[in-house]
Amino acid sequence: MSNASTNAPAPHAPDGAPETSVRLVIGSVAVLMLLAALDQTIVSTALPTIVADLGGLDHLSWVVTAYILASTVVAPLYGKLGDTFGRRNVVFFSVSLFLIGSALCGMATSMLFLILARALQGLGGGGLFVLALSIIGDVIAPKDRGKIQGVFAGVFGLSSVAGPLLGGWFVDVFTWHWIFYINLPFGLLALAGFAYGFKPTGKRERAKIDLFGALTLSITLASVVLLTSLAGTQFPWSAPQSLGLMALFATALALFLIAETRAADPILPLALFKMNTFWVTSVISFISGAMMFGALTFIPVYLQLAKGATATASGLQLIPMTFGILSASTMSGRFMTATGKYRRLPIIGLTLASLGLLSLTRLSADLPSWQLWASLVAVGAGMGTIFPVVTTAVQNAAPREMLGTATAAGLMFRQVGGSIAVALFGALFATRLAASMGGIDIPGLGNVAELGPQRLAALPAEAQAVLAQSVSTALHPVYAIATALAVTGLFFAFLLEEIPLESRITPHKPAPA
Repeated sequence: MSNASTNAPAPHAPDGAPETSVRLVIGSVAVLMLLAALDQTIVSTALPTIVADLGGLDHLSWVVTAYILASTVVAPLYGKLGDTFGRRNVVFFSVSLFLIGSALCGMATSMLFLILARALQGLGGGGLFVLALSIIGDVIAPKDRGKIQGVFAGVFGLSSVAGPLLGGWFVDVFTWHWIFYINLPFGLLALAGFAYGFKPTGKRERAKIDLFGALTLSITLASVVLLTSLAGTQFPWSAPQSLGLMALFATALALFLIAETRAADPILPLALFKMNTFWVTSVISFISGAMMFGALTFIPVYLQLAKGATATASGLQLIPMTFGILSASTMSGRFMTATGKYRRLPIIGLTLASLGLLSLTRLSADLPSWQLWASLVAVGAGMGTIFPVVTTAVQNAAPREMLGTATAAGLMFRQVGGSIAVALFGALFATRLAASMGGIDIPGLGNVAELGPQRLAALPAEAQAVLAQSVSTALHPVYAIATALAVTGLFFAFLLEEIPLESRITPHKPAPA
């Protein structure tokens, strides 16, 4: 095995000072992971300014889609490359792509230039998530990983709120270019800390890469992301483009499964799916991604259109969810470290998430803020309890030589679950809203697509009340389905087997043949 970090509790730390090096590595990868997570959300509030500067309104959605597409496609590839060639050099490659892409984004002079730079940035950023979580498996014993994974889970929640707020602040105080340039000093500093603390072992071996498996998996993921990102917005679900992407997905998935049964060293070994911990946590990751991204996407819509809040104010009101994620992930990590157990945590988390999402099915224009905040805290606490567990559990169960691959798979399922959920929930919301607005004549409003906070504020009070109630009602089935998903996840959580967390970094038994 060529992984450069698999034999000792702190294999890359200098003798006599392992704790310092481990902390430096953890801090560095946490910063890199935060930068990558922020770049999924920081662009949103700056998009109107970017379009005004560069033009290209027709291609606006690609500024976001290019990053998500690239980062999703490469995640499983980075997991396998890290397992095969060692994570240190793969981190250097990933961070370099991310920082070069960031610099080019800031220098963009046209919308096409920016979209291509965002894709390059995503190719690097997608690796940072996988490698950061995998490195924790290299330098921290399974029983102690919960605390660190809890911190990393908080990064996701923090970025979802901080991203849009920071994007707006940079645009107001500086220029939109700085939402990308800011990555450079922090990224280079974090990379220097990582390079110092994560020492190479010099171990290398030749490996045959599963190129066909990598290609078919990439096409499978790309077709899903493109379909869910563009269908229903750029073209109808029944359009030839949508049907073509569906056919491409089905074909690529079939070819991928065939390739993985024949490959000598598959990019995603199907034997992993024979492990209870892997397939159960993969299902939970998919469901939790759908729940989290669904909640995050539509609560601001409700706040802006039903409550008349500004974009900034609606972002600030997501803080209770972030608080729930941070507090619950911290407590969950401490519980795993103290007990070496984890099975009850996703059961608790999915129960909390189910209750929080169920309460959101009662959204109304006059809902008191404290009730909304209580619901968001419950949903956030549910997510914060789940995220550290699924990564820690699968790393504890997977063979050492597959640690990165198994970690990447969990992130892949979460990302795909979120992408599909946002698209389907969005289509359901639009359909329900259009139906509830049907036949209602509101002066000055041509169609539902013209809705927005500023547009809403300019309408008469009676019209605002009608719109607010319609938006609230249209979101009820969205959160009803999200609740059903959470309950389904709860069922699978009861199927999860518990393997006591190891107190040392030791090789694990091979995956079933």
